[in-house]
Amino acid sequence: MRIAIIPARGGSKRIPRKNIKLFHGKPIIAYSIETALASGCFDKVIVSTDDQEIAQIARQYGAEVPFMRPANISDDYATTMDVIAHALEWCETHRWCVDLICCIYSTAPFITAEDIKAGYQLLLTEKVEFVFSATSFPFPIQRAIKLDEDKRVSMFAPEYELLRSQDLPDAYHDAGQFYWGKARAFIDKLSMFSPHSKAVLIPRSRVQDIDTEEDWDNAEALYSVLVLKQHGQQAS
Repeated sequence: MRIAIIPARGGSKRIPRKNIKLFHGKPIIAYSIETALASGCFDKVIVSTDDQEIAQIARQYGAEVPFMRPANISDDYATTMDVIAHALEWCETHRWCVDLICCIYSTAPFITAEDIKAGYQLLLTEKVEFVFSATSFPFPIQRAIKLDEDKRVSMFAPEYELLRSQDLPDAYHDAGQFYWGKARAFIDKLSMFSPHSKAVLIPRSRVQDIDTEEDWDNAEALYSVLVLKQHGQQAS
């Protein structure tokens, strides 16, 4: 069995009720649910939540909520791996034979069914434990600087100061959209960012962390541009 797990706790603090806040007219979690369903990759699309309102909205958009997440893994310190481990324990108890899992974040309005399917194919055809979405940094990370208490500048890696940007290797980061993995790899809590993983590269134009109100505004503005472009419209 292949399942999608969408973590969505109710107690988000920096953006209250973030997982069901309206994003261009519908709860943001709906984008993840609808895209998971549209991919055709899953036998079950499950939302893991501790919140009855989130559960109700999740069901309205086609997800299943077969259990409620306990409080001890619904606070600020709970990890994604904790949530997946709990879901897998529930599945095992109820004799669901789960082989592959895709964790999809609930605030990922730029996720596409094509990217999910690409990750699935990589997991099937390559000798890997995980496949996740990633994107490139827009600037060489080797040239990063830091500031001390007096705002004085130093480099994280001074040995790269005189190298040209084009001579430095590209660097990538987790795009925060989806994480395919084998059930055993999640149970064993293997490291995601290791040679036993591969990445589906997402263009930077479709990647935006949504952790603050400013992030939210940026995401809505970016989504507006992408939707206009997709429909061949011009911004007024």
